[in-house]
Amino acid sequence: MARAVKTPSTYRRQQAAATKERIAEAARTLFATQGFSATSMETIAAEAGVAVRTVYAAFGTKREILSFICEQWLERARARERAQEVLAERDPRRRIHGAAGWLADLYAAGFDVVEILEAASDDSSETRALMRAKLAGRNQVMNAMIASISDHLTVPLAEAQAVYRALAAAGVYRELVVDGGWSSDRLALWYDEVLARHIFDPRV
Repeated sequence: MARAVKTPSTYRRQQAAATKERIAEAARTLFATQGFSATSMETIAAEAGVAVRTVYAAFGTKREILSFICEQWLERARARERAQEVLAERDPRRRIHGAAGWLADLYAAGFDVVEILEAASDDSSETRALMRAKLAGRNQVMNAMIASISDHLTVPLAEAQAVYRALAAAGVYRELVVDGGWSSDRLALWYDEVLARHIFDPRV
């Protein structure tokens, strides 16, 4: 069977995608170690081993790089797919368990990105708007998970959703996992216990 031959245009697209990935990985490292505001496009180019004009051609602004890093994180964590799996779970108690695991695994896959976003909120109004949009997207998914068990709640829906969102505070993960040494599995179990104890009524 003949092997597929890459056309010049296909090769160029693959090279461009690989360069974009390399730039994003370099920026992610620098944003985490030096801070978003303190990192220049020139520094990113040097870290990635490309020309400065290549960084601008690939992304245009640091904000676009940060948005790309967020999308990479969500894709690698399979955040959207896993959220759909949680919502498809028929047993409400297992849905709670799934929601707990979803949050723990999401942060385990990229807590450095969470911290970058947190620090970047002090940047320009455009960057703050991007942060608000990313946070709103996460909250929409989390709210939908809790809304899907609305018939099994011991508290009003809005309160139950607020409890779940509170668990997503970066300080909780930092205190328990980064500083406390908890594993992602232990954190997921704790999330699960908190949600089951405070918002879920198994008798309904």
